[in-house]
Amino acid sequence: MNRKKILQKLLVVLVLSCISVSSFAQVKLYDLSCEQLDNPVGVEATTPRLSWKIESDERGVNQTAYQVLVASSKDKLNENDADLWNSGKVSSEQSQYIDYSGEQLKSKDECFWTVKVWTSKGESEWSEPAKWEMGLLQYKDWRARWIGFDRPFAWDEDTFHSRLSARYLRKEIEITKEIKKARVYIIGLGLYEFNLNGDKVGEAVLAPSPTDYHENIKYNVYDITEQLKQGKNALGVVLGNGRYYTMRQHYKGYKIKDFGFPKLLFQLEVTYADGKTEYIRSDNSWKGTADGPILSNNEYDGEDYDARKELTGWDKVGYDDSKWLVAEYVEQPEGEYESQLNPNMKVLKDVKPISITKQSDGKYILDLGQNIAGWLQLSVKGNAGDKVKMRFGEILNDDGSLFTTNLRDAKQEANYTLKGGEREIWEPKFVYYGFRYVEITGYPGTPTVDDFVGKVVSDDMKLNGSFSSSNKLLNQLYKNSYWGILANYKGMPVDCPQRNERQPWLGDRTMVCYSENFIFDNAALYKKWADDIAYSQLAGGEICDVAPAYWRYYSDNMSWCGTWLMVVDMIYHQTGDTEPIKKHYAGMKKWLDYMASRYSKDYIITKDSYGDWCVPPVTIEAGAGKSADKKHPSPIISTAYYYHYLQMMQTFAKLSGNDADIAEYKATAEKVKEAFNREFYNADKHSYGRDKLTDNLLAVAIGLTTDDNREDVVKTVEKLITDYDNHLSSGVVGMQWLMRTLTRNGYEDLAWTIATNTTYPSWGYMVEHGATTIWELWNGNTAHPKMNSYNHVMMIGDLIAWMYEDLAGIKSSREQVAFKQIDMKPMVVEGLDNVEASYESIYGTIESKWTKKKRNFTWDITVPCNSSAVVYIPTSGLDNVEESGDKLKSAEGVTVKGYEGGFAVVEISSGAYQFTSQLSK
Repeated sequence: MNRKKILQKLLVVLVLSCISVSSFAQVKLYDLSCEQLDNPVGVEATTPRLSWKIESDERGVNQTAYQVLVASSKDKLNENDADLWNSGKVSSEQSQYIDYSGEQLKSKDECFWTVKVWTSKGESEWSEPAKWEMGLLQYKDWRARWIGFDRPFAWDEDTFHSRLSARYLRKEIEITKEIKKARVYIIGLGLYEFNLNGDKVGEAVLAPSPTDYHENIKYNVYDITEQLKQGKNALGVVLGNGRYYTMRQHYKGYKIKDFGFPKLLFQLEVTYADGKTEYIRSDNSWKGTADGPILSNNEYDGEDYDARKELTGWDKVGYDDSKWLVAEYVEQPEGEYESQLNPNMKVLKDVKPISITKQSDGKYILDLGQNIAGWLQLSVKGNAGDKVKMRFGEILNDDGSLFTTNLRDAKQEANYTLKGGEREIWEPKFVYYGFRYVEITGYPGTPTVDDFVGKVVSDDMKLNGSFSSSNKLLNQLYKNSYWGILANYKGMPVDCPQRNERQPWLGDRTMVCYSENFIFDNAALYKKWADDIAYSQLAGGEICDVAPAYWRYYSDNMSWCGTWLMVVDMIYHQTGDTEPIKKHYAGMKKWLDYMASRYSKDYIITKDSYGDWCVPPVTIEAGAGKSADKKHPSPIISTAYYYHYLQMMQTFAKLSGNDADIAEYKATAEKVKEAFNREFYNADKHSYGRDKLTDNLLAVAIGLTTDDNREDVVKTVEKLITDYDNHLSSGVVGMQWLMRTLTRNGYEDLAWTIATNTTYPSWGYMVEHGATTIWELWNGNTAHPKMNSYNHVMMIGDLIAWMYEDLAGIKSSREQVAFKQIDMKPMVVEGLDNVEASYESIYGTIESKWTKKKRNFTWDITVPCNSSAVVYIPTSGLDNVEESGDKLKSAEGVTVKGYEGGFAVVEISSGAYQFTSQLSK
């Protein structure tokens, strides 16, 4: 048997821990070539988990066994000499999250590994080696000391708008021997940029990821073996303020946390060819200054830069730093040091402006054509002292001027003072803006679109999916969602990128995190965020409404704070990773017990804070000029979510080995359901509560209806929508369940109508009024600007999940999660002629492409190796379905299950398939 043909490709993945990021090394077995994409450095899990993907052109490839080798060097990576671990041949279909079970790992250990698999089609070759490297596992591994200047300087303004200049720190070193390995471990708070010999190290921006620095602090690791040279070298670090030196100083100290002044912990470890190691650390041998060109950097207000003050060559050997200050030892932060294994932020895209228009007052308005989060690169030539001011906003006033009222007291400015002479190119380092439009003042000469480039900044995530269809509006909604999600990933999921908020509100992501995962590989970010939420928990069990808890908002909100459970469930359902559940089980239980003990009355949860936040006004006129910042607490919502979490905790208890808790969760859930129906169900109206769409949606979606009333309540949901002229009437809570609940209860046509509406209130209404992202409010074009962002994600709800799961038919089974078994049932409606989507699951790429022409239906499907799919093919009958020209019963890898409600039901193994069928009239 030709093994190279059968298993053409083996993709190995290192899954590090519950706060990990995956790293890939791709092996093409047919020619034994290797494309290494990433080697993680800074792993802190002493039991890393290993995963791999199998790719093959054959159908029905399922793993039956594996063998893993791990060695301390690439040379030792063979069956006879794997000194860290040789698993031996293990009979198992598991290809994900294999626990490393070898020698105990220590700080900075390098681990090389490879895998071979046995499948239903044969045995693979050994994969080409992948690698990981351990981080600093003990506090004593840090030999450096914190340095900086714990004070403002004379030109700083330690006031409300916190104008604090950047701090520059440098040191020259000499390397006298041949270098074998060089690693930098760095914590620069709040933000840093690290330069070596005049060049920036790495592509990260706005690093490290933000945390509650009282609780935990992230460090980054850089491999600089190739950049460091024998002889003299210059180390340079610039420190920005970020979230450490708070954007609003001395303001509402009871509410807003402050951490102190920027500071640095830096450790360079050089291992020489002779085996000896040298440590270069941050100490008082470094020099520093704050008298540089970055006069101020404030996330809300922007960055001011005076090019006349540039410190030319400051990060190169030979720079005269005699007038610089000796770096001072400063107090270390309170938080524990943790290796950052979620991606850093990065400049991901360039956006070229589409127009620039001169205003009557001489200012210019630049239009990027797309609402983004990031900054603007400026190209300018003029005289020394010329000042260019840029103000950033999302929309324009009726007269074409920049609208900034919705920014509240965030200035969102960039001010650049020219040094004069040659053309100057500049962009900020330590801030980002949410904007489409830029007002430009003071530009010398006449600016053109070629003088500016929009820089899109977001977490450096891989794309998980793609989606397109025959419907232009649907495609635009997907695009708007993509841009909105991208803009609001900032080392944590934030609510908006523009105004004086930008907070990681839990309620915004309750179900949206699930939709997001179909587009972005967001699992590592949300594992980190689950930790942030855990760090916000108080001794009694309370959870903060924002995490990291920059704002001390502990409102005891069931639907907001329960996002903790929803996030770890998303990670489990989409990726199969149980570690976040195990890690956070005790905390989640403690929170749920706290809420029940404090607010449960006869099994009704009486406490809710926000209700169905941002419900659309009845008409666009009714909401004109009015603020949406109003809370409508609802015990229906809090009780429904309590029931939902009790159901989830039963699964979590089983997965985490807490089986003894299951019976209590189940019994409590039954009592909550009884109380919910007793308290809120109106039998005369077949409705829950006060006939609100969200109340009835929750009852249906979460399973609070009874066998006797479920059908009637589903009809009530339909009536509440049709009575509203086939439009939605839900806020952020209802939108989490709307589209999929309608579709899975027989109202797919109604879901389609809602998705493609262009009149108020709808996503299409936003598009019709110029939106290129998703608005915070359904009436964002007329509402009061006090709370009115034009780049929010919370109203995406389950729209994107619906596109993938119900339109494309890419949905993971609940019984075999993480797409081990895929449920594929496409929604075929009038007005939609084709859908093409893909999703990168942990087993490989899933593809679904269907086309409808009159009664002819063609569906191309790809199922990855080591998984399977239950496929529902729309057709008028089993005899009208073929696979690649063969009748279903004779098609390879296809098992016919029957005919059900207009669908031929088949089960398929891995591989590529093409189904054709005749549809009913």
